[in-house]
Amino acid sequence: MSDKSYDAIVAGGGHHGLIVACYLQRAGLKTGIFELQSKLGGAVTSEGGPVPGFRLNPGANWTRFYGHPAYADFNLREKGLEYIFPDASEAMIFDNDTCLVGYSALKVVDPITGRTEVSQENLQKTLNEIRRFSKRDAETAEELFRRYLKKWKTAFGKYRFSPPAPWGEKNELEKLCDDPKDGFDPIWQFMTSQQLAYDLFESEELRTLAIRAAMTSFGGAPDDVIGLHGLVHSLGLVLSWEPAAIAKGGSQSVTNALQRAFTDMGGEFFVRSEVVKLVLENGKAKGIRLKDGTEIEAKQLVVSGLSALQTVRMIGEEHLDSKIVRRVKNIRYNRHNVVWAVLAMHELPQYKAASFNPDCGPQPRLYMGPRNSDYMANQYLSEILVNGISSKLFMFVGADTLWDKSRAPEGKHMIGVEEFAAPTRFFSASRWQELRKEFEDAIVKQWQIYAPNMTRDNVIGCRVFTPYDIELRRPNMHQGSIAVGDMIVSQMDRFRPTPELSNYRTPIKNFYLCSAATHNGVGTGRGCSYNCYQVIREDLGLKQ
Repeated sequence: MSDKSYDAIVAGGGHHGLIVACYLQRAGLKTGIFELQSKLGGAVTSEGGPVPGFRLNPGANWTRFYGHPAYADFNLREKGLEYIFPDASEAMIFDNDTCLVGYSALKVVDPITGRTEVSQENLQKTLNEIRRFSKRDAETAEELFRRYLKKWKTAFGKYRFSPPAPWGEKNELEKLCDDPKDGFDPIWQFMTSQQLAYDLFESEELRTLAIRAAMTSFGGAPDDVIGLHGLVHSLGLVLSWEPAAIAKGGSQSVTNALQRAFTDMGGEFFVRSEVVKLVLENGKAKGIRLKDGTEIEAKQLVVSGLSALQTVRMIGEEHLDSKIVRRVKNIRYNRHNVVWAVLAMHELPQYKAASFNPDCGPQPRLYMGPRNSDYMANQYLSEILVNGISSKLFMFVGADTLWDKSRAPEGKHMIGVEEFAAPTRFFSASRWQELRKEFEDAIVKQWQIYAPNMTRDNVIGCRVFTPYDIELRRPNMHQGSIAVGDMIVSQMDRFRPTPELSNYRTPIKNFYLCSAATHNGVGTGRGCSYNCYQVIREDLGLKQ
């Protein structure tokens, strides 16, 4: 006898679990979410720190959830999710006191919906900045944006918010390889990040930024093939196509709005409720078992918002084909092993590169690092894997409190820093403790190369999350990889997480997978859970 009963159960209350739960509840299915942690949201949360009076994002920081279908479908702005759209976009500062500043080519004209229009002024300003380094690169950037507007942007949206095309059928991006004028050069889908950077650009500045941006977008190391999806996403950052956006109040606002939408429709959720087993009957999912032994009945379906490996453990290897088990255990978690640092500051950095471009500094997405694409491509990751930290950092920072003043005391600021480290298994717990301090010291010291006022006296407090810390907090992020499975061609699209699990269905009837382990992977607001619901709707004959 089950202790409780629902039409649909979602195991895992990360933001993807919340999204699919909202759609199921709206479709008329009584839905319950069961989450291990003390609150919903997974990495899409906020908390106090690093010192009293400040509020940090411990995981997801750069989000654009206003572009997700759920934002409009559930009126999330009315539920408290409000985005701020800074005029500035993206920049990279180099160690020779030059910088490449980008201006959003697509500028927000309606802050309520996030609707954009092309800003020819901003586009030309970005091209002019690129032209300072290379005339050819500026011409390339202009042509790529033309293609983006003509066909890439529409295809990219369809690709992201549709289940993956089956093998033998081209997806929306692959179709554009047949269009030499407005589409893709077919070889781009097979090039590594470094090859793409060197194929498209000639300047050291653009090449360095392109390789680094691929790591932020996809976790794609220089020698990884990131596919057309990775290419378009990375170029959007490198060339400042889409606007930057900041969730007012922190990333927790995304989760809070989804949670309100869910409970307002009658959905129920339970925290500190770890799901350990899928209850099966005649090869069908019939419910879940919690760690404390409680069993919950699912009258129609169960959805896993966990990793592929956790989902296999839920099912039990004995209920699955050995090939599926073997392939799930073979999933790579060696990329996107993030170091996330948050610094509370007395004053903002004062960058020397502002003498090169006065607009440099107040960008919500700002890279800094050596003007050295060869080091970025060939030594950076090697040093990380051997030592846990590179000798030269390529920091990605965001001073959100420039625009969202609710997260810091008046006159003070907080800056999030993204860097990379090795998979958790490479070092012991004690070494990770040492690395936490080494990253903090290196961040402060190397920041001074670009902004001399970034001294210890300017730092009020700092908190560093290593891959070791990330895996402890988020057990689905194996090896401290926020990607929940590397974003490489063998683990993307119709192969993500494995070919047998790539359409959000599992071999167990009425049991689905909706997390970032599925197409299209890492990032707040990707289409994973929305696409999973489309498959469920089709299987159950639910209303559109």
